[in-house]
Amino acid sequence: MVKHQPLQVYERQLCLSCLTGIYGCRWKRYQRSHDDTTKWECLWSFILFCTFSLLLVWFYFWWEAHNDYSEFNWFLYNRSGEWSDGTVPILAATAAGFTYIAFLTILALCHVAVGQQLNLHWLHKIGVTAALLTTVISVISVTQMWGEEWDVVWISLQATGPFLHIGALAAVTALAWLVAGQVARAEKTRFQLMVVLIYLSVLLMLYFIPLSITSPCIMERGSLKAAPTIIGHQGAPMLAPENTLLSFNRALQRNVSGLEADVTISLDGVPFLLRDRTLRRTTNVRRVFPQRQYDDASLFNWTDLSSLNAGQWFLKDDPFWTVQYMSTSERWLLGNQTVCSLEQMLKLAARSNRSALLTLHRPPSNHPHHHDWVNLTLDSVLRSGIPQQQVMWTVDSNREMVRKAAPGLQQTSVQKLPLDTLHHKGISRVLLRYNQASAQDIKLYNENNISLTLYWVNEPWLYSLLWCSGVPSVSSEAPQVLRKVHYPLWLMVENERDAELQPRADHAECSRQEIQQRCQQYEGEAHLLWSATVAVHLLGLSLCHCIPSSHSISFPLPPVSHCLLPSRLFLHPFIHQSILC
Repeated sequence: MVKHQPLQVYERQLCLSCLTGIYGCRWKRYQRSHDDTTKWECLWSFILFCTFSLLLVWFYFWWEAHNDYSEFNWFLYNRSGEWSDGTVPILAATAAGFTYIAFLTILALCHVAVGQQLNLHWLHKIGVTAALLTTVISVISVTQMWGEEWDVVWISLQATGPFLHIGALAAVTALAWLVAGQVARAEKTRFQLMVVLIYLSVLLMLYFIPLSITSPCIMERGSLKAAPTIIGHQGAPMLAPENTLLSFNRALQRNVSGLEADVTISLDGVPFLLRDRTLRRTTNVRRVFPQRQYDDASLFNWTDLSSLNAGQWFLKDDPFWTVQYMSTSERWLLGNQTVCSLEQMLKLAARSNRSALLTLHRPPSNHPHHHDWVNLTLDSVLRSGIPQQQVMWTVDSNREMVRKAAPGLQQTSVQKLPLDTLHHKGISRVLLRYNQASAQDIKLYNENNISLTLYWVNEPWLYSLLWCSGVPSVSSEAPQVLRKVHYPLWLMVENERDAELQPRADHAECSRQEIQQRCQQYEGEAHLLWSATVAVHLLGLSLCHCIPSSHSISFPLPPVSHCLLPSRLFLHPFIHQSILC
């Protein structure tokens, strides 16, 4: 009887096949290798990591720039002459590119975890190169056109820094087992030491980052001032067409403290409200006056301006994606708005006992009112019946004449000037973009009785940050959103432990034993936090002793500091919880 040699049976490795197949098109067993990755593939892994890091920053930038999407679209309109939401294709491309690169990065880390040789497929290399070049070109273009917006990254870190730090610690902790396995499989002691030193350097850097995190929301609880008052920029432009009576009424319904408007002078000397140079974006001038659609808006008389529709564009373009949530009657009301005059807006503000912030645009040199535009605007203010102290006057031209004719107006500067210059010009208020005023500027203005208004603040996180900074008022395109913020989104109380343990007159009955119990409670919480952190790192780093290798290395642990005690983090009611720092 003939005995046959049994065929060798291989265990199916479906997950490993998918891992190496998707990353490098190595679907077969014989195509995979546990050899060291070549230098060429190491270079591509480095390029992949750099692309991921750049896309991460780019994605974070656009995430936080949501506050200024309308400003970005307005810049695009001024360059192209056609209105469109330019953020949609940018966000779609950024999200798709980031998802793709992040997926490849995860696959690369999985290759390292299972000890497979990295071999990125040439199609993926083309995709990574395209993503890298596209992102670099986009960063350069945005920097040239909208360079000041990069400030939002540093400003937002004051709000997100503590939470990003926790996330970074979690990510580095999760990588501990991967680093340990890589070190255990390495055959060269020099390579082992290099990997360990790099990892521990990153870990120690993350441990010391809290020393450099500064935020106005880290403060004494009693130092929190009243919420900044909200001025409706162009009314409530997310709920109604900008600079129309309906928009201002919607803003007043949201209990704003003032109304901000852009003022232009018509050909016959009537101040009216318009932000753009032409009427093409916000009216139906293309249909009514097609031959004059590119003319300056100030070259139209008030009769022609009154005949234009200023609401249909809002229904058509839906600049803030809000029309879809409106009823039929609301849409009919929106579609029948007309151009609003300055006097109409001021009378509305006077009846509602609200202030008015006026931004004036000077007519062109060939305009009949090129020289007396300030007088015409001032006459409209005085005729409207609004109290002078409720009007914020931002025009620097002929300011002395205006002060004599209307001494009650709040003289407002749109430039950051020295205090001596402000007092010399009689300026009591400053209007700046939110990235132009530092914490020192805000404190200096408050100490010298200079009211500060920052524009345009549309996001709750930015409003909360400015609230903690002590800003007295903000100008916003989204008063309906900010009115829902009744408390800063998060507030980290500084030295809360010392404040609670300090004996007070109204707590004289507290015994020394109760104070010692509180001390032990806080120290127990701190030790529990550090014990959990150390345990997680021990779990990951000890894997190097579990994986067979001819070279093993032990990992020193960072010393536990018994001086670190937790602070209490007071969050918005939606996300209220305690976090130990």
